[in-house]
Amino acid sequence: MSNTATTSTVTPLRGEGDDALAYRIPPHSAEIEAALLGAMLTNNRTFEKVADFLRAEHFYEPVHGRIYEAASRLIERGQVASPLTLRHYFEKDEALEEVGGGQYLFDLAASVVSVINVENYGRTIHDHYLRRQLIGLGEDVVNEAYRHDLEVSATDQIELAEQRLYDLATVGETERGVIALKQAALVALEEAEQAFKREGHVVGVTTGLVDLDRRLGGLHPSDLIILAGRPSMGKTALATNIAYNAARARKPREADDNTEHTHRILFFSLEMSSEQLATRILSQQSGIPSDRIRRGEINADEFQAFAVASQEMHRVSMFIDDTPAISVSAMRTRARRLKRQSGLDLIVVDYLQLLQPSMGRRAENRVQEISEITRGLKTLAKELEVPVLALSQLSRQVENREDKRPQLADLRESGSIEQDADVVMFIFREEYYLEKGEPIQGVDEKREKFEERHAHWQTRRNEVANTASVIIAKQRHGPVGTIELYFDGARTLFDDLDRQHGGADQL
Repeated sequence: MSNTATTSTVTPLRGEGDDALAYRIPPHSAEIEAALLGAMLTNNRTFEKVADFLRAEHFYEPVHGRIYEAASRLIERGQVASPLTLRHYFEKDEALEEVGGGQYLFDLAASVVSVINVENYGRTIHDHYLRRQLIGLGEDVVNEAYRHDLEVSATDQIELAEQRLYDLATVGETERGVIALKQAALVALEEAEQAFKREGHVVGVTTGLVDLDRRLGGLHPSDLIILAGRPSMGKTALATNIAYNAARARKPREADDNTEHTHRILFFSLEMSSEQLATRILSQQSGIPSDRIRRGEINADEFQAFAVASQEMHRVSMFIDDTPAISVSAMRTRARRLKRQSGLDLIVVDYLQLLQPSMGRRAENRVQEISEITRGLKTLAKELEVPVLALSQLSRQVENREDKRPQLADLRESGSIEQDADVVMFIFREEYYLEKGEPIQGVDEKREKFEERHAHWQTRRNEVANTASVIIAKQRHGPVGTIELYFDGARTLFDDLDRQHGGADQL
């Protein structure tokens, strides 16, 4: 939403009890605007109190806005803004002539009683501006709803209105301004203290996987984490595991709050329905393979375990949005709404190639679209101060190499994914490729040679059975490397790998 007011000067309404038209004047105070300008012209240092949030377009009287803008420019250049120095700027200003010409500048300065309340004056002017914008937004919503546009559905209009309303509500919130190093150091010290006190020394949201948490320190607020892999590697399964583990984990208690809370997770599933995702989680928690759950091939004891797992799922705060081909702007609107209503600790997106760019931002090609999407996800992470875990496909060139381990160059369609992400991880299962590549005896190959090759293949397959590798290829906050995990394909379950007792039999 632009900062330019879209309202008319007056809004006609029917008067009560007669047929005459009554008029409501938009919120403003010319006296407060004049008092602030007078204080600025008298003492230029008062500009520092309002410079961070007050703009020329926030003034109701156009001439006041132009005086404020001209004075601001002079002060920012290190020059003196006074009635004398500004007078020649407005010699031919017709609007100023209507209120007394150049003499009006001297009248503003002469009428000042005190400069102490300048910030309060600025806040009042800004508040009036927001109220006028709110009136304009309401009028625009009504007019757009009356206009029948085949390209824009009613749902799109609602989401656009919500986005504009949120933008208006958060004007100035994202502008943190200058922060002293000592203040930033205190925040960093508090985070380090929390990590020291927490089990596993996790600063951010836990993944529920000890080795991964140890390497990442958890999923940090404002970070964009990319989890990429080829089909059938288990991207969705790992993301679901992480999301559910985080939803079950207890958040650290605040100093003034004795109540324990769990993390709130928002999962955007663009590929699978919410029911399919829930079935996967039920399979993971009950120990019953998901394909048997879908076919109903469970006995009474297994159904009891199924019911217990379902009850556990009722206690977690995990929300699923399975809207297909959702746009980044719509996703942002829904995430903002959830955070305002009940809080939000982690966003998961499965997967980013299925996202659509924001409305009105169609790029020339797919590479630019992906760049726009990744920038939007990173902006969302910073704006809501939550980690965003986004899944991504890898290009097919991985399949053409003898070594199938993915690399950063394999990220599909855009190098901006690597550029915008704070962490890039790949999921890789060697077992998957070994199962597809079982040796076949050649026509002229001796049996002894074939059996030797097959035995070597079988030994390697046994070594990597039920295991998966998470390759951390980029991390802004720490080292890169590879984490080995346990993987149960029937339950799509990832867990910590216990090498001492064997990968396949650890659970």
